Amino acid sequence: MEPRVFDDDDPVLRAPRPLGDRQYGAASATSSGSLAVALSTHCEYSSLARDAPHENFAVLVHARAPGTSGAATGGAPPRARAPIDLVTVLDVSGSMVGSKLALLKQAMGFVVDSLGPADRLCVVSFSSGANRLMRLARMSESDGGKDLAKRAVQSLAAGGGTNIGAALRKAAKVLDDRLHRNAVASVILLSDGQDTYTVPRRGRDANYDALVPPSFMYTGAGNRSAPVHTFGFGTDHDAAAMHTIAEATGGTFSFIENEADIQDAFAQCIGGLLSVAVQELRVDIACPQSGVRVRSVNSGCYRSHINVDGRSASIDVGELYADEERRFLLLMDVPRARSTTDVTHLMQVSCAYRDMVTGRPTNVDGEDALVLRPSWAVSLERCAEVERERVRLAATDGIAAARAAAERGAHEEAAEILQSGQRAVARSAAARAGDSMCVELSRDLQEMSTRVADRRRYELSGRAYMLAGLSSHAQQRATSRGDSGVLAGLTHTY
Repeated sequence: MEPRVFDDDDPVLRAPRPLGDRQYGAASATSSGSLAVALSTHCEYSSLARDAPHENFAVLVHARAPGTSGAATGGAPPRARAPIDLVTVLDVSGSMVGSKLALLKQAMGFVVDSLGPADRLCVVSFSSGANRLMRLARMSESDGGKDLAKRAVQSLAAGGGTNIGAALRKAAKVLDDRLHRNAVASVILLSDGQDTYTVPRRGRDANYDALVPPSFMYTGAGNRSAPVHTFGFGTDHDAAAMHTIAEATGGTFSFIENEADIQDAFAQCIGGLLSVAVQELRVDIACPQSGVRVRSVNSGCYRSHINVDGRSASIDVGELYADEERRFLLLMDVPRARSTTDVTHLMQVSCAYRDMVTGRPTNVDGEDALVLRPSWAVSLERCAEVERERVRLAATDGIAAARAAAERGAHEEAAEILQSGQRAVARSAAARAGDSMCVELSRDLQEMSTRVADRRRYELSGRAYMLAGLSSHAQQRATSRGDSGVLAGLTHTY
């Protein structure tokens, strides 16, 4: 019998503070004793003619999380990581009977073995209702936590309907009621079917937000309970519902078309969750020079804010895994320069975040963006980093437009949008220079155009494939997609 309140979670293990970390308050990058987030900027062109204003001048802001090494040189000890509270929410409805359930148990065995003694796991199963199969327990061999988890996994049996709403409410209760909290919390949801309890209607009339408990709703980098990373298992799941859940909570949506790929998909997700290096990351942009303004920020799913005067902006990024990168393209208004001005100072970039090694807030000053202002017009090549990001953003817009066309039944139009996008990628300077991201992006767009060509293919796999792609681009994080295995599409980028 389940208790009314899930306050029976195991106490967390408190790691000792790193040596020298005896002061409280914010640390600078140099005083924190650990590698810091690296911030850099890339201007669209290195120089602009002095005698003319320039609108929509692009500046790329690039952030990279610390890696797994404790120092920049080889031979350094592994960087400490933050322990996680993980709730796995597993579909055991009647359609999971047989090989699907066996593969799920095998993949969950891998998850249990991957967790360390400071990590805590709770297993929730659902069919017509939802059940908590074990308390939030530390995955310690000596304390019996791993044996408890493995028994819970082996007890899974298929039968009944699909009640995703009840399952997520149960997972939220586990995290809301816990007495103790690890620094990182996350939920993994896997389903092969459609919820017929909370959201009886599908398609455009479906209110998929009703599936998400209020405490899971993502409202910014500093205010979230836990991201829900969703996995659509097979070709009969409700991809729109799973994508909505992930998007609303700050998680990713993955499409496991080939059932045998479930363990690889879980491995990719768990690998990231077990390497969270940064939390509550906020990137701040300031324009110190008069007349320079931020016009727009292309930040995907990450919330951005531009002050009324355009002189400053911020981006709430949240968590980053070790070595993860984020790229944000800002469009600037640059004024005419004075006759004595040789350089325009476009922006100062800084960030604030919580370092997962020290547990302390940390501030980092990044690389300022400067542009030369010669007295004559110069013809220069566009920065490769900026060009690459422009190509990716244009392709993402094309995928969204194609999906909208396919949803209204215009499959030929959807395929043409994707094919046109693929041709545009191939024509780009980045692609002609052999950029590997553009090569993968071109292949991905071609695959999507095949999967949206008619209603049957779109319903079978096209919708899920495209939504997993949109999730990857919005988050700038790898997802599993289709039958091409884990990290499909943008492997080397995210």
